[in-house]
Amino acid sequence: MLPATSKLCAAISYRHLRNMTGLRRQAAVAISQELSRLACRSPGPSTWIHQVRRRSSLLSSRLGEKPFSEMEMSYIKQGEEALQKSLRILEDQNDWKTETVAGNGDKVLSKVLPDVGKVFRLEVVVDQPLDTVYRELVDNMEQMGDWNPNVKEVRILEKIGKDTLITHEKAAATPGNIVGPRDFVSVRCSKRRGSTCVLAGISTTYGAMPEQEGFIRAENGPTCMVLRPLPGSPSQTRLTWLLSIDLKGWLPKTIINQVLSQTQVDFARHLRQRLAR
Repeated sequence: MLPATSKLCAAISYRHLRNMTGLRRQAAVAISQELSRLACRSPGPSTWIHQVRRRSSLLSSRLGEKPFSEMEMSYIKQGEEALQKSLRILEDQNDWKTETVAGNGDKVLSKVLPDVGKVFRLEVVVDQPLDTVYRELVDNMEQMGDWNPNVKEVRILEKIGKDTLITHEKAAATPGNIVGPRDFVSVRCSKRRGSTCVLAGISTTYGAMPEQEGFIRAENGPTCMVLRPLPGSPSQTRLTWLLSIDLKGWLPKTIINQVLSQTQVDFARHLRQRLAR
């Protein structure tokens, strides 16, 4: 059986046969059956058999999925890259400077990166379990304009698989119209691994959403939010928000820095009010 399985696997490696879904499915089933037979010979399956069986099962389950187009794969890659780059920025603990510390302990830090510019980092603890916060920020994303005055509208333009979204966000003008209305088109990637959730994003182009009249098309990213249960207190959530935005237009850096750090502090306050309801 094993030599036959090897030949079947070799066959699907040829370029002209790779798209034959039925043959790939047959190979995955054959591998799974062969591994099960080998496992029965020994007192207990080895680690590598567990790993290969798991990957074989994943392959079998994914064969029936609708294949992504080249454009969809491009968006998925953009989201994944934004997530990885955001995490690398957050993992580097050096050179962060304090911008704002609120009375309740909410803190905004910042640093300047050569290839990104100035980024801001919000650190807060929310008195709600992670699932509640995740549901509000991800599942109810399009309702953000209802509770955050700094956001006029969030609209999902397209969903790609389980983890990737294309969104259009309209930001409200600041008081006194110091910073006029901006909008963003973003690709977002959400990952949940165990007790940690990461929501990452970066600006992208989307043909169905050209620049809008009355708004300046700004750019964001890489940006992300990381949600984790507070150690020893699962009913509370630690939220870290990395913010990187190019507002475009002519604006003094002092105003940009003040607006962005205040936006993060305001976000934490409005999120708590929303969750308390």
